[in-house]
Amino acid sequence: KCLIIFSFFLGLTCLSAFFHMKNKNYRISKSHKELLIPPMPCHAKTNVMFLKTHKTASSTVLNIMFRFAERYNLTVALPADELFHLGYPKTFVANFVEGFETTGQNYNIMCNHLRFNPLEVKKVMAANTFYFSILRNPIPLLESSYIYYKDYVPAFKSSKNVNAFLASPMKYYHPADYRTNIYARNIMWFDFGYDNNAQDDTNYTQAVLEDIDDNFHLILIADYFDESMILLKHTLCWDLDDVIYFKLNSRSQDTVQTLTPESEEQIKAWCSLDWKLYLHFNQSFWRRIEETIGLEVLQKEVDHLRTRQKEFMETCLSEQEAVRKDHIRNKALLPYQSGAANILGYNLKEDLDNRTLRTCQKMVMPELQYTSYLYAVQHPHKKRKNVGLPLLWTSLQE
Repeated sequence: KCLIIFSFFLGLTCLSAFFHMKNKNYRISKSHKELLIPPMPCHAKTNVMFLKTHKTASSTVLNIMFRFAERYNLTVALPADELFHLGYPKTFVANFVEGFETTGQNYNIMCNHLRFNPLEVKKVMAANTFYFSILRNPIPLLESSYIYYKDYVPAFKSSKNVNAFLASPMKYYHPADYRTNIYARNIMWFDFGYDNNAQDDTNYTQAVLEDIDDNFHLILIADYFDESMILLKHTLCWDLDDVIYFKLNSRSQDTVQTLTPESEEQIKAWCSLDWKLYLHFNQSFWRRIEETIGLEVLQKEVDHLRTRQKEFMETCLSEQEAVRKDHIRNKALLPYQSGAANILGYNLKEDLDNRTLRTCQKMVMPELQYTSYLYAVQHPHKKRKNVGLPLLWTSLQE
C-alpha cells in the first residue's frame, strides 16, 4: 500500500516536471490535507487588456506589456494613424485601433491610453481576455498631475501653485471645459469611463464600483508597485522576468510641490469619487494577496524581484539610476517632457553586446518611442508615427 502511494506521488512529480507548468496561487499551508493536494498548473495568459490610467506608474506597466508582447510574438491593439493614444479623451470605439476593420478580435494586448468603453473594447479583444488596471492614492496623484499638466490645464495654468488651486478649486475650475480640465478632478474616474463631475451620491458611486468590479479581473495599486507586480505575475501566470522593470516617466524630486495638510484633506473632498475608488480597490488588492499568495510569500518574492531588478540595472545602466533630461546622452531615449516636470531617463553602458543592448534598450524605451516602433513592426506599410526625435534603430532588423 505504501509503495502504491509512493508511486502515485512520484508519478505526479514526474508529470509536473515533464510539462514544466507554472504554479499559480499556491501557498504553503499548515493543513496536512492541503499539503497532499498537488498545486494546480496554469498557463501564461496572453490575451490581456490593461486600462492605462494617468499618473499612476502606468507607463512602466505599458513597457512591461510591450516587452511581453514582443517576447511571445503577440499582436498589440495600437492607435491608428499618427495618434499615440486610442482616441483619448473621447470615449473609446473600436475603430480607434489600427487595422481593426481587417483584424477584428485577433489582438492579444491592449494597453495604450483610452477612455474605457467595455462594449467597444470587447469588439477588439478576445472573449477570454484578462482585464486589469492600476490606481494611485489621489493625494500624490493630483500633485503629480498639477506639475505634469501645468501648461495644458486651464485650472492649473491660472493658479499660482497646487496649494493655491486646492484652497479654492472652483475659482479656477470650470466643468464646461471638461476636455482640458479633466486632469484636475477625478481623473481616474474619468479614465474608467464615468463622469468626473458627477455628484458623489452613495447609490451612484456604489453602482460604479460594482461595474468596475464586474469589468476588471484585477486592480493594482501604484503605491505598492512591487507588490502589484508580484500579484500580476501570479494572476497571469507569468515569469518573474516578465514583470522586471525600470521606472519610466518619473520626474526629478525638485519638481515635487509639498502639499499642506489642508490641501491633502481638500483633495479627498475635491476628488471624492477617485478617493472612494482608491479606498475600495486598495482594500480588495490586499484581500486578494492574502487569499492567493499570503503576505510572507509576497515579501520573499518582492525581495527576489528587487534583487533581479538590481542585476538588470548593474548590467544595463551606466549610472545605476535615472538621470535628468539634460544628462541623457542618447536623445533617441529622451522621454516626453511635459509641464513643469523634469522627466527622467536613462543612460546605457557603452560596452554591451548586441543582444544585451537590445534588451536594455527596450527596458528604458519611453512610451512614445516604443509605440512608434511597435507600430512600424506591425504595420510596416503605414507611415511611421513621428516622435520628433532621432530613431533608435534606422531599420527594424537592427
